[in-house]
Amino acid sequence: METILSIAGKPGLYKLVSRGNRNLIVETLDETHKRIPAFATDRVTSLGDIAMYTDADEVPLWEVLDSVSKKEEGKPSTFNYKKAPVAELHAYFAEVLPNYDRDRVHDSDIKKLLQWYNILAKYGITDFKAVLAPTEGENVDDRAEQVAE
Repeated sequence: METILSIAGKPGLYKLVSRGNRNLIVETLDETHKRIPAFATDRVTSLGDIAMYTDADEVPLWEVLDSVSKKEEGKPSTFNYKKAPVAELHAYFAEVLPNYDRDRVHDSDIKKLLQWYNILAKYGITDFKAVLAPTEGENVDDRAEQVAE
């Protein structure tokens, strides 16, 4: 079980490696696998805690990423979200999550989701439920024990 994190103000995604007394040790999900500390002042968010707004309820991020994966057949997206016109961006996302809340899901949210999907797909993470579904427990070791049970 990996804990995948986003750190505000820092590009890309990170894997939680260890916890220090006053920080987290994270590793970049890219070719460099660079390890850096994340401090209490950094806004660190686990992808497992993120959900997308829909007209009815919130959908966990792993379900949305799974829909993108099905659309893209498990490969990185060929859709150029960085340069796509707003209408195309929303049309693409409507195929992935048809009932998303058009007032609360912003263009930047869709772009970030597709960027994260491409990073995860390139890194070989395609079982989004196993990796990103929230688990019980404060400590990563506690979570691993629960999965093993």
